Amino acid sequence: MAPLRVLCVHGYRQSGSSFREKTGALRKLLKKQVELVYMSAPLTVNTDIPEKGNDSVPVPGGDEEGRGWWFSDIQAQSFSAQQQCEESLGLEQSVAAVREAVRLQGPFDGVLGFSQGAAFVAMLCSLQEQKLEPEFGFRFAILVAGFRSACKEHQRFYHAPLQIPSLHVFGLEDRVIPDSMSRELLPSFQDTQVLIHPGGHFVPAASAHRQTYQDFLKRFQ
Repeated sequence: MAPLRVLCVHGYRQSGSSFREKTGALRKLLKKQVELVYMSAPLTVNTDIPEKGNDSVPVPGGDEEGRGWWFSDIQAQSFSAQQQCEESLGLEQSVAAVREAVRLQGPFDGVLGFSQGAAFVAMLCSLQEQKLEPEFGFRFAILVAGFRSACKEHQRFYHAPLQIPSLHVFGLEDRVIPDSMSRELLPSFQDTQVLIHPGGHFVPAASAHRQTYQDFLKRFQ
């Protein structure tokens, strides 16, 4: 049985290569079931400025700059999950980058996102179901430390509950995206499974989590 191909969408101030490094345990845990394919966001983040309340710190010695999927502060070109804004910067570029990744590296069975990447995945699923991006072709979504965007122009993504099956993963000790923010995203999806872990802001991949991931993925093999 061929492994499921999953497009991986990193968090803010990460890149495809740094996210690949951070999810080594997940790749090992699911290697028989899943092939994880990583992409980088098109927006470059100024990693010299320490920013509070964001997805991650830059990876020292990473071979790519920190990246982002959209900026909530257009003037400063920065992002905070808690920042309310009327409009964002860069989202259309990011959607185009995913479209290109699907064209060049797809097809993909599913999509996995972490933190800002998980919030972005919810938007991608909405665009797919609205038939605005039907070529994505995702059959499922995994959202780790996801949240609803606080940006006013993004509320169009949350009008109708999405039918795509989804697995929502969040940590009770997450100080970057509190579990309450991840729970607020759940009503935006109809067919949900939830994996709650006791840790913080990371993708959990201990043997205790294997069964939940495998049971969810079995539905699509």
